[in-house]
Amino acid sequence: MHTSSELGIGVIGAGGRGWLSEHAHQPKNGVRIVAACDLQEKELSACRDKYGRDLFVTADYRRLLERPDVQAVFVTTPDFLHEEHAVAALSAGKHVYLEKPMAITIEGCDRILRTAARHNVKLYVGHNMRHMAFVQRLKALIDSGAIGEVRAGWCRHFVAYGGDAYFKDWHAERARTTSLLLQKGAHDIDVLHWLCGGYTRRVTAMGNLTVYNRIPDRHAPGQPGDATTDHLENWPPLSQKGMNPVIDVEDLSMVLMELGNGVLCSYQQCHYTPDVWRNYTIIGTEGRLENLGDSPNSCVVRLWNRRTYYNPYGDEQTFIPRERGSHGGADGRIVDEFIRYVRGQCRPTTSPVAARYCVAAGCQATASLRHGSTPLDIPPLDPQLAQYFEG
Repeated sequence: MHTSSELGIGVIGAGGRGWLSEHAHQPKNGVRIVAACDLQEKELSACRDKYGRDLFVTADYRRLLERPDVQAVFVTTPDFLHEEHAVAALSAGKHVYLEKPMAITIEGCDRILRTAARHNVKLYVGHNMRHMAFVQRLKALIDSGAIGEVRAGWCRHFVAYGGDAYFKDWHAERARTTSLLLQKGAHDIDVLHWLCGGYTRRVTAMGNLTVYNRIPDRHAPGQPGDATTDHLENWPPLSQKGMNPVIDVEDLSMVLMELGNGVLCSYQQCHYTPDVWRNYTIIGTEGRLENLGDSPNSCVVRLWNRRTYYNPYGDEQTFIPRERGSHGGADGRIVDEFIRYVRGQCRPTTSPVAARYCVAAGCQATASLRHGSTPLDIPPLDPQLAQYFEG
């Protein structure tokens, strides 16, 4: 039974990443999932099994937004629907948890921000990597002065499951993602911004579609692709089958970024490596940081802050222990922070402004790599909106 004192939450896009919202279902703490929307009946049936037979379910998100018992909404639909669904929810006066990336265009992000400000409701974007233990350790060491003043940030992203997760469904299409440099890179660009203390102001990029366009086996248009990521037998990459009918996003990309504070960054992404992990290197005036591995119990953060010859272990090591929960416990932490933010109990770790600037960097980098690596500036956010969200 839902009571008036509870925070009622609806989920738009209950399947897939929508299961993140299960962390928010805490009836004993006055938070309850009361409505779910999805186009697949099997996903709605699963929600009823999880949250109770009195759960309101619908295939039309507008019906969910009409409900007065829904005060906050998770938008966890595919990327190309984020703008439409977030704007509708915010316009309906609902607080919104919006899965990253905020949108697939800069204009879409700015429309979402204007809508949230106009209706004076809270907007939270799901950059859960800021809640991962190894990223928080990197940030803590930087903030402590362990490497002096940050001057450079590098990220290499090895995506062994890229052919499965991103080239068998809508992710493979420019019209629905812009690019994987945006869609997948949004996490890493945001982390680089956070660790390096600024937003990108200028980019130049290079990339290409080098492998997956060469695979002739495609599933029929209109049929869902199998985007399951744990098929270790799908190797080597050119042996893949059942690819998306349309594949026009790059599977290899790299971007150079100049941040507004003068820090220089780079990001490199490959979707057909044999291994899967991401590596950050942050260099300051008095030292260097690096993570080896990015999963709890198989990750170490190393610090070098003495002049030396080759030293693979650094001067200090932090081993990241195993944690319960998806994404190393980060999903539970980010949902908990969203709930506390809606209730006015905390200031969030990230901001919609930060989310907008990582999309802007990804969009401009994509434009650069598709137009001869032309250097491009990042359009600044309206100062009044920046002040509203970060002031």
